[in-house]
Amino acid sequence: MNTQKVAVITGASQGIGASLVTAYQDLGYAVVATSRSIAEASGENLVTVAGDIAQPATAERVVEAAIARFGRIDTLVNNAGIFIAKPFAEYTADDYAAMKATNLDGFFHLTQRVVQRLLEQGEGGHIVSITTTFVEHPNSSVPAVLASLTKGGIAAATRSLSVELAGAGIRVNAVSPGIIKTPLHPEETHEFLAALHPVGTMGEISDVARGVVYLEQSPFVTGEFLHIDGGQIAGH
Repeated sequence: MNTQKVAVITGASQGIGASLVTAYQDLGYAVVATSRSIAEASGENLVTVAGDIAQPATAERVVEAAIARFGRIDTLVNNAGIFIAKPFAEYTADDYAAMKATNLDGFFHLTQRVVQRLLEQGEGGHIVSITTTFVEHPNSSVPAVLASLTKGGIAAATRSLSVELAGAGIRVNAVSPGIIKTPLHPEETHEFLAALHPVGTMGEISDVARGVVYLEQSPFVTGEFLHIDGGQIAGH
């Protein structure tokens, strides 16, 4: 079996996901990167798989690609996610379906398959998911009940899985970001979004990547929610 460690990263075509691909490669990992819009390719230390992470077939293809190309999986980063902010009464059935599919179904299908593989390998492993501080610290300026419902489910699963899998040496953690400066946020919204954080600025993509790397390199940390949120969790 190949001894080089392998990370699977979802939502990997841009923003935080693309930064995480680079961060894990810098750690010496081979990476299997997936998203709906990613260009499929296979290189020495990188395989990309295009597909909708909400579909079980995509999860199967991602795991199969990792095993076929690199022979193992060591880490899964559940980064793919949808965030729709609007008053609860204005959410549509399509909003709910989209967020449930990507945020919850995507987490379930791929995480379950990766856990099965990690247990078969018997060498431990790491699962880290990107949630949001709004799960624990809602803000009336950004109504986001569906984000709390779906990402909150992942947060609860993180803690449960960390206990369930600890005996197998598999760590399970989450990163809870504030609002990160990505292409999803138009320039004209930045001043308002920055003011939602006690530090008065938005976060950078690199802040989240460094947080995930910290968790990756911390073997005594599991069941943890690392808040990278400019102080939002503390209050405002």
